[in-house]
Amino acid sequence: MITLLIVDDHPVVRDGLRGMFDADPRFEVLGEAGDGTEAIAAGEKLRPDVILMDLRMPRTDGVTAIKELAKRGVPARILVLTTYDTDSDVLPAIEAGATGYLLKDSPRDELFRAVEAAAQGQAVLSPAVATRLMGQMRQPASEPLSQRELEVLGLIARGSTNREAARTLFISEATVKTHLLHVYAKLGVNDRAAAVATAFSRGYLNSSHFKSGDELADK
Repeated sequence: MITLLIVDDHPVVRDGLRGMFDADPRFEVLGEAGDGTEAIAAGEKLRPDVILMDLRMPRTDGVTAIKELAKRGVPARILVLTTYDTDSDVLPAIEAGATGYLLKDSPRDELFRAVEAAAQGQAVLSPAVATRLMGQMRQPASEPLSQRELEVLGLIARGSTNREAARTLFISEATVKTHLLHVYAKLGVNDRAAAVATAFSRGYLNSSHFKSGDELADK
Protein backbone atom coordinates (compact mmCIF):
# COMPACT_ATOMS: atom_id res chain seq x y z
CA MET A 1 0.00 0.00 0.00
CA ILE A 2 1.29 3.47 -0.93
CA THR A 3 0.80 6.16 1.72
CA LEU A 4 -0.01 9.73 0.69
CA LEU A 5 -0.05 13.30 1.96
CA ILE A 6 -2.30 15.67 -0.02
CA VAL A 7 -1.22 19.33 -0.13
CA ASP A 8 -3.55 21.91 -1.67
CA ASP A 9 -4.97 25.21 -0.46
CA HIS A 10 -8.47 24.37 -1.73
CA PRO A 11 -10.46 22.10 0.64
CA VAL A 12 -12.68 20.91 -2.22
CA VAL A 13 -9.65 19.68 -4.15
CA ARG A 14 -8.26 17.92 -1.08
CA ASP A 15 -11.62 16.27 -0.41
CA GLY A 16 -11.89 15.09 -4.00
CA LEU A 17 -8.39 13.63 -4.06
CA ARG A 18 -8.83 11.95 -0.67
CA GLY A 19 -12.09 10.35 -1.76
CA MET A 20 -10.54 9.11 -4.97
CA PHE A 21 -7.48 7.54 -3.33
CA ASP A 22 -9.32 6.19 -0.28
CA ALA A 23 -11.63 4.29 -2.62
CA ASP A 24 -8.67 2.35 -4.05
CA PRO A 25 -7.06 -0.33 -1.82
CA ARG A 26 -3.61 0.38 -3.28
CA PHE A 27 -3.44 3.74 -1.48
CA GLU A 28 -3.84 5.18 1.99
CA VAL A 29 -4.13 8.94 2.64
CA LEU A 30 -2.33 9.72 5.90
CA GLY A 31 -3.21 13.40 6.03
CA GLU A 32 -3.78 16.74 4.31
CA ALA A 33 -2.15 20.18 4.36
CA GLY A 34 -3.47 23.54 3.18
CA ASP A 35 -0.16 25.24 2.42
CA GLY A 36 3.58 24.66 2.27
CA THR A 37 4.16 25.34 5.96
CA GLU A 38 1.63 22.70 6.96
CA ALA A 39 3.08 20.34 4.33
CA ILE A 40 6.56 20.55 5.87
CA ALA A 41 5.24 19.77 9.35
CA ALA A 42 2.98 16.95 8.13
CA GLY A 43 5.70 15.48 5.93
CA GLU A 44 8.09 15.26 8.88
CA LYS A 45 5.45 13.77 11.18
CA LEU A 46 3.65 11.34 8.85
CA ARG A 47 6.53 10.25 6.60
CA PRO A 48 4.32 9.31 3.60
CA ASP A 49 5.62 7.51 0.54
CA VAL A 50 4.35 10.23 -1.82
CA ILE A 51 3.35 13.86 -1.31
CA LEU A 52 0.90 15.35 -3.82
CA MET A 53 2.03 18.98 -3.84
CA ASP A 54 0.23 22.02 -5.21
CA LEU A 55 2.51 24.96 -6.13
CA ARG A 56 0.74 28.29 -5.67
CA MET A 57 -0.40 28.47 -2.06
CA PRO A 58 -0.54 31.11 0.68
CA ARG A 59 2.19 31.52 3.32
CA THR A 60 4.64 28.99 1.86
CA ASP A 61 4.52 27.95 -1.81
CA GLY A 62 5.09 24.46 -3.12
CA VAL A 63 8.63 24.95 -4.42
CA THR A 64 9.80 26.34 -1.08
CA ALA A 65 8.16 23.40 0.70
CA ILE A 66 9.85 20.90 -1.64
CA LYS A 67 13.26 22.41 -0.89
CA GLU A 68 12.63 22.48 2.87
CA LEU A 69 11.42 18.88 2.96
CA ALA A 70 14.58 17.77 1.18
CA LYS A 71 16.71 19.86 3.55
CA ARG A 72 15.06 18.16 6.53
CA GLY A 73 15.68 14.70 5.11
CA VAL A 74 12.05 13.74 4.56
CA PRO A 75 12.28 10.73 2.20
CA ALA A 76 8.86 11.15 0.55
CA ARG A 77 8.70 11.36 -3.23
CA ILE A 78 7.02 14.60 -4.26
CA LEU A 79 4.59 14.63 -7.16
CA VAL A 80 3.50 18.13 -8.14
CA LEU A 81 -0.19 18.35 -8.99
CA THR A 82 -1.11 21.81 -10.21
CA THR A 83 -3.05 23.84 -12.76
CA TYR A 84 0.02 25.62 -14.11
CA ASP A 85 2.50 24.39 -16.72
CA THR A 86 4.54 27.53 -17.45
CA ASP A 87 8.35 27.44 -17.44
CA SER A 88 8.38 29.62 -14.33
CA ASP A 89 6.41 26.90 -12.50
CA VAL A 90 7.76 23.68 -14.01
CA LEU A 91 11.51 24.29 -13.96
CA PRO A 92 11.84 25.52 -10.34
CA ALA A 93 9.75 22.57 -9.10
CA ILE A 94 11.87 20.01 -10.95
CA GLU A 95 15.09 21.73 -9.87
CA ALA A 96 13.86 21.76 -6.25
CA GLY A 97 13.60 17.98 -6.32
CA ALA A 98 10.08 17.04 -7.41
CA THR A 99 9.90 13.46 -8.71
CA GLY A 100 7.07 14.29 -11.09
CA TYR A 101 4.80 17.02 -12.42
CA LEU A 102 1.16 16.48 -13.36
CA LEU A 103 -1.68 18.83 -14.21
CA LYS A 104 -4.97 18.73 -12.31
CA ASP A 105 -6.91 17.81 -15.44
CA SER A 106 -5.06 14.48 -15.65
CA PRO A 107 -7.38 11.44 -15.82
CA ARG A 108 -7.74 9.41 -12.60
CA ASP A 109 -5.95 6.34 -13.97
CA GLU A 110 -3.04 8.50 -15.12
CA LEU A 111 -2.78 10.03 -11.65
CA PHE A 112 -2.84 6.58 -10.01
CA ARG A 113 -0.08 5.33 -12.33
CA ALA A 114 1.94 8.46 -11.65
CA VAL A 115 1.71 7.99 -7.87
CA GLU A 116 2.78 4.34 -8.19
CA ALA A 117 5.71 5.32 -10.41
CA ALA A 118 6.72 8.17 -8.10
CA ALA A 119 6.66 5.83 -5.09
CA GLN A 120 9.23 3.71 -6.94
CA GLY A 121 11.40 6.75 -7.60
CA GLN A 122 10.54 7.03 -11.28
CA ALA A 123 10.25 10.45 -12.92
CA VAL A 124 6.71 11.27 -14.03
CA LEU A 125 5.71 14.14 -16.32
CA SER A 126 2.41 14.98 -17.96
CA PRO A 127 2.67 15.07 -21.78
CA ALA A 128 2.30 18.88 -21.86
CA VAL A 129 5.06 19.36 -19.31
CA ALA A 130 7.35 16.85 -21.04
CA THR A 131 6.91 18.71 -24.32
CA ARG A 132 7.72 22.02 -22.63
CA LEU A 133 10.87 20.65 -21.01
CA MET A 134 12.03 19.11 -24.28
CA GLY A 135 11.56 22.50 -25.93
CA GLN A 136 13.71 24.07 -23.22
CA MET A 137 16.45 21.47 -23.75
CA ARG A 138 16.51 22.17 -27.48
CA GLN A 139 16.97 25.91 -26.96
CA PRO A 140 20.55 27.14 -27.12
CA ALA A 141 22.07 27.99 -23.75
CA SER A 142 21.94 31.72 -23.13
CA GLU A 143 23.05 34.27 -20.61
CA PRO A 144 20.41 35.69 -18.29
CA LEU A 145 19.05 39.11 -19.20
CA SER A 146 20.60 42.02 -17.33
CA GLN A 147 18.49 44.39 -15.24
CA ARG A 148 18.75 47.12 -17.89
CA GLU A 149 17.79 44.68 -20.66
CA LEU A 150 14.75 43.66 -18.63
CA GLU A 151 13.80 47.32 -18.17
CA VAL A 152 14.04 47.94 -21.91
CA LEU A 153 12.10 44.80 -22.76
CA GLY A 154 9.42 45.64 -20.19
CA LEU A 155 8.85 49.02 -21.82
CA ILE A 156 8.74 47.43 -25.26
CA ALA A 157 6.15 44.94 -23.98
CA ARG A 158 3.99 47.90 -22.92
CA GLY A 159 4.15 49.30 -26.44
CA SER A 160 6.95 51.87 -26.13
CA THR A 161 8.97 52.77 -29.21
CA ASN A 162 12.78 52.81 -28.98
CA ARG A 163 12.65 56.59 -28.63
CA GLU A 164 10.05 56.45 -25.85
CA ALA A 165 12.02 53.79 -24.00
CA ALA A 166 15.16 55.90 -24.28
CA ARG A 167 13.36 58.94 -22.88
CA THR A 168 11.93 56.92 -19.96
CA LEU A 169 15.29 55.39 -19.04
CA PHE A 170 17.32 58.57 -19.71
CA ILE A 171 19.57 56.82 -22.23
CA SER A 172 20.10 57.29 -25.94
CA GLU A 173 17.98 55.62 -28.59
CA ALA A 174 21.13 53.92 -29.91
CA THR A 175 21.70 52.40 -26.47
CA VAL A 176 18.15 51.05 -26.45
CA LYS A 177 18.77 49.42 -29.83
CA THR A 178 22.00 47.90 -28.52
CA HIS A 179 20.22 46.46 -25.50
CA LEU A 180 17.53 44.99 -27.76
CA LEU A 181 20.14 43.35 -29.96
CA HIS A 182 21.67 41.76 -26.89
CA VAL A 183 18.20 40.56 -25.83
CA TYR A 184 17.58 39.05 -29.27
CA ALA A 185 20.90 37.18 -29.12
CA LYS A 186 20.31 35.86 -25.61
CA LEU A 187 16.77 34.70 -26.33
CA GLY A 188 17.53 33.37 -29.81
CA VAL A 189 14.94 35.57 -31.57
CA ASN A 190 14.92 38.13 -34.37
CA ASP A 191 12.28 40.73 -33.54
CA ARG A 192 10.52 42.60 -30.76
CA ALA A 193 7.34 40.53 -30.68
CA ALA A 194 9.27 37.25 -30.48
CA ALA A 195 11.51 38.70 -27.77
CA VAL A 196 8.51 39.66 -25.64
CA ALA A 197 6.77 36.31 -26.18
CA THR A 198 9.90 34.30 -25.40
CA ALA A 199 10.73 36.40 -22.34
CA PHE A 200 7.19 35.85 -21.07
CA SER A 201 7.36 32.07 -21.58
CA ARG A 202 10.67 31.92 -19.69
CA GLY A 203 9.40 33.93 -16.77
CA TYR A 204 11.32 37.17 -17.42
CA LEU A 205 8.07 39.05 -17.96
CA ASN A 206 4.56 38.62 -16.56
CA SER A 207 1.10 39.82 -17.54
CA SER A 208 1.60 43.19 -15.84
CA HIS A 209 4.16 44.09 -18.50
CA PHE A 210 1.66 43.84 -21.36
CA LYS A 211 -0.39 46.67 -22.78
CA SER A 212 -1.62 45.67 -26.22
CA GLY A 213 -0.50 42.99 -28.64
CA ASP A 214 -0.98 45.38 -31.54
CA GLU A 215 1.72 47.62 -30.10
CA LEU A 216 4.44 45.00 -30.25
CA ALA A 217 5.03 45.34 -33.98
CA ASP A 218 8.22 47.05 -35.05
CA LYS A 219 7.79 50.79 -35.25
